Amino acid sequence: MSVAHDEPLVAPLPRRKPVLQDAIKKADVLIEAMGWIRRFRDKITVIKLGGSVMEDSEALRHLLVDIVFMETVGMRPILVHGGGAAITRAMAEAHIEPRFIQGRRYTDADTLAIVERVLAGEVNEALAARIEEYGGRAMPLNFSGMNNNVLFGEQLQLQDSRGALVDLGAVGQVTRVDRETLDNLSYAGQVPVIPSMCETEDGERLNVNADTAATAVAQAVGAEKLVFLSDVNGVRRDKNDAKSLIHSLNASAAQQLIVDKHIEAGMIPKVEACLETLRKGVGKIHIIDGRLRHSLLLEIYTNQGVGTEIVGD
Repeated sequence: MSVAHDEPLVAPLPRRKPVLQDAIKKADVLIEAMGWIRRFRDKITVIKLGGSVMEDSEALRHLLVDIVFMETVGMRPILVHGGGAAITRAMAEAHIEPRFIQGRRYTDADTLAIVERVLAGEVNEALAARIEEYGGRAMPLNFSGMNNNVLFGEQLQLQDSRGALVDLGAVGQVTRVDRETLDNLSYAGQVPVIPSMCETEDGERLNVNADTAATAVAQAVGAEKLVFLSDVNGVRRDKNDAKSLIHSLNASAAQQLIVDKHIEAGMIPKVEACLETLRKGVGKIHIIDGRLRHSLLLEIYTNQGVGTEIVGD
C-alpha cells in the first residue's frame, strides 16, 4: 500500500515545552525549599490542630501528609490537638447540653468521661493511625493502655468581673510537660500526637484548652516554631479582608495592632498567647489557614509564606 507524500512516515513527537517548563518550576520550588530544610533540620515545630480543619477530611489529609514530609526531611514535628466538634456530637448523643464559660467548656463528670473517650481516645488514636497510613511514624500520647500521657497540671482558677472564682468543673492548665519522652520520640523519628488533656499529680484527669496546651508544649521543648492552624489566613489589618494579611510582625507591632483595634475579638487571646510564648524562648509563631492545601509546607518552606509569622523584637 502506498503512502501519501503529505503523510509523515513517523508520527511527530508531542510538544514537550509546556511539560518541561512545568518540571523546571517544580525544580525551582525544591531549590527554594532546600535552604529552609537545611535550616530547620533537627528543629522542633509544635503544630496545634483543631477547629474546622479537623472536620474537613480533605484538608486534614493534606495537613497530615505535610507533617509526614516534615519528619521525612529531618524536622521534628509535635502535634497537639483538640476535638471540640467531635466532643459536642458525642455529648448530643448522650443528651448532655454543652455549656461554655469564658470560652471554656464546663466539664462535669459526665462531660469529662466523653472528653477522655473521644478526644484522648478516638480522635488521638485516629490521627496517629492516619499519619502512619501516609508513611510516617506516630505515637498517640494518652491515658489508655500504658498511660503514656505527657501533660501534667492543675485545676484552672478563673475569676468573674467581680473577682469571684468561676466554677469550670474539671478544666485544667498545664504546669509540667514530660520533655524527655517527647525528645526521645522525636529523635527516634516518631511524631508525638498529644490530646489537650492533662493529669494532676494525684491522677485526676482535666480538660485543657488546645491553644494553651500547644503553647505549654512549645515552651517546654524550646520549639523553633509554634504553628496555629486557624480558620483565617492570619493576622489582618482589616479582619473582613483576606487581602489585608500581614505576613510578618514583631512583638511590638503586634501589640500596637491590638491597641489600635486592628486585632480584635477572638484573635486577641491567640496573639497575646503568641507574644507570651515568644517571651519564653520559642523562636517564631505562625498563624495560618489550615484549610488551604499544604498550607503548612507553604508557610515553612517558601520565602513568602501564606500566613502571619510573629517574631520577637
